[in-house]
Amino acid sequence: MRPLILDAFCGVGGAARGYLLAGFDVVGVDIEPQPDYCGDDFHHADALDFIAEHWRMFDAIHASPPCQASTALTKGTNKGRTYVQLIPETRRLLRATGLPTVMENVQGSDLRRDLTLCGEQFGLGVIRHRYFEVDGFTAVAPTHRPHRGRVRGWRHGVYHDGPYVAVYGDGGGKGSVAEWQAAMGIDWTNDRKSIAEAIPPSYSEYIGQQLMEQIEVKAA
Repeated sequence: MRPLILDAFCGVGGAARGYLLAGFDVVGVDIEPQPDYCGDDFHHADALDFIAEHWRMFDAIHASPPCQASTALTKGTNKGRTYVQLIPETRRLLRATGLPTVMENVQGSDLRRDLTLCGEQFGLGVIRHRYFEVDGFTAVAPTHRPHRGRVRGWRHGVYHDGPYVAVYGDGGGKGSVAEWQAAMGIDWTNDRKSIAEAIPPSYSEYIGQQLMEQIEVKAA
């Protein structure tokens, strides 16, 4: 029987696909309907309420609380807008379960940088740095590789070419949906917003492999 991991604030399932590849069964929960979710099961519910009620069902939990309060865009172009900040409450709930947990968010967020992962570490067509806060098991990040060039697109009226695609927004020479899918390693949805909000499955597969090894050792 495969270990069961909860994918909280799951979105379309970028994290879920990685954990599936690492050998887990995956259940997702999100406050928004996710018709393209790629995990084994999906619950349309408040993620924090679901964790509080159902955590005992799971062997581990991954959580990606909303990141809008922490993004560079919010602190710059969208400065002054108010966004919900769920990281502190998510952290409290995860720790209270006593399970192995992973919390993921963007650069600039209030997460411990236990791991910082980058698309270049996995040969992807995005940079997409993300922080991961890990509790209840040990995870080690691969060596950060130098970026091979710029993110392709327009900056202040000047077009820059480069090996990476900017997977966010609609303007500024952003790539097509097909280019976003290829860059991220996401092929089960063509919804632009869903892809933009996801993490590359390679990230959670890498962490999930380390978590799986430690679960198997503990079980033995």
